[in-house]
Amino acid sequence: MNAPIPILHSAVTIMTPLLLAATGGLFTELAGMLNIALEGLLLIGAFAALAAAHFSGSLWIGAVAGVLSAMTLAGMVGFFTLKLKSNVFITGLAANLFASGLTIVLSYRLFATRGVLILDVPDRLKTLKIMDFPKAPILWDIAMDHTWYVYFSWILLLLCWFVLYRTPFGFHLRACERHEEALVSLGLKPDAYRFAGFLISGFTCGAGGSFLSLNLGVFVPNISAGKGWIALVVIFLGNRRPAGLWIAALVFGLAEAFSNYAQGSFNVPTDFILAIPYVFTLFVMIGVSIIGIRR
Repeated sequence: MNAPIPILHSAVTIMTPLLLAATGGLFTELAGMLNIALEGLLLIGAFAALAAAHFSGSLWIGAVAGVLSAMTLAGMVGFFTLKLKSNVFITGLAANLFASGLTIVLSYRLFATRGVLILDVPDRLKTLKIMDFPKAPILWDIAMDHTWYVYFSWILLLLCWFVLYRTPFGFHLRACERHEEALVSLGLKPDAYRFAGFLISGFTCGAGGSFLSLNLGVFVPNISAGKGWIALVVIFLGNRRPAGLWIAALVFGLAEAFSNYAQGSFNVPTDFILAIPYVFTLFVMIGVSIIGIRR
């Protein structure tokens, strides 16, 4: 399908790992634990997914491996933070560094390379073909013909909203941030909900990381390229609400899609064009901080 607005169609794909990482990060954020390990969770999920798909010959097994590996690392972060009382920021940074180093070491040990890793895997992720409607609106065309990961991220976001705002679990998890004493008085354990938040972030980041590598069919060091950090900005730009997350992720997806489009359309140094998403992120962070201070 040729989308009438290719940049928008590309942005929907680009926003997917951001949305998945931000969805999981929202659980830890609402539980009062800022999870800055999202970058490392995406990275280790991407490597495990591609390696498992290579050895098993199944994209589905690769996707499951990516999720399990990220959940394991997220569980470690939760254990060190909640059980051993380590600083959540230092632990998150350590997890990011650990994931970066571990993927390179495993890549060298298993495949004898520290650079770009191209493996024999089943066919790359295929787009889902949905019936075309000749007179469908432009938004329909933009939203169609994506991989199942894209639609999974949307369904997961809806499920996130339901769990957070329509279930006792979500109510108790959100109470961990400001009403911890009330939970304790009810005989509940706030740290148990926080740990669950870490595991959920591992699940979603593992899915996001597997999308990065399986969609391209390759793994490169730092394939996450700051997407875990940008996902944190998405959480706050989206006002810590599921609907806001979708809009904020799309905005960043548009910034990167425009950067990709500009490389072949404008006579501007490539380094400057590639920096557009990160410069945009910087200005958004400054704007969010100013708004927060004024409030």
